[in-house]
Amino acid sequence: MEEIEDEKLWFALYTKPRAEKKTKEKLLEAGVETFLPLHLTPRVWSDRIKYVEMPLFPSYIFVRCREKELASVSAAKGISRIVYSCGKPAVVKANEIENIRTFIELIKGRKLCTGEEVEILTGSMKKQVGNITRIGKKYLVLYIPFLPGPVVVDIETVVPFKRVR
Repeated sequence: MEEIEDEKLWFALYTKPRAEKKTKEKLLEAGVETFLPLHLTPRVWSDRIKYVEMPLFPSYIFVRCREKELASVSAAKGISRIVYSCGKPAVVKANEIENIRTFIELIKGRKLCTGEEVEILTGSMKKQVGNITRIGKKYLVLYIPFLPGPVVVDIETVVPFKRVR
């Protein structure tokens, strides 16, 4: 029984809003193993689009420690509380953490391809959806059904389109 109590497990912690990255740094400085899954997402400003790393699960961070250490770990700056399930700290299975890591690696390497549907984020064609017909180094040629000809757009101004069902 003692061995199980001393085993390091993955736990979910709830952070203060938009404090995930700083909280991760604080925990790493304290020697705590952490996992903060991040993904690139476009942010649109009036003059540009920039891809920024955002948490896959906003306000959550995963830590690997012994259950008896969890109270001291959760006292770190930026942590709001421990996530509980059935009255106990929520344990996240190691294979679930690995599945998230695998998913993050898959979406990092994802490239746009011909035939894919994309949404334009800026300019006069903002919010229009079209299919990619050709891909250049810095541009895409799109087919938009209601237009008589192709549209050329900067590759940084589009994102894959997700239909809402």
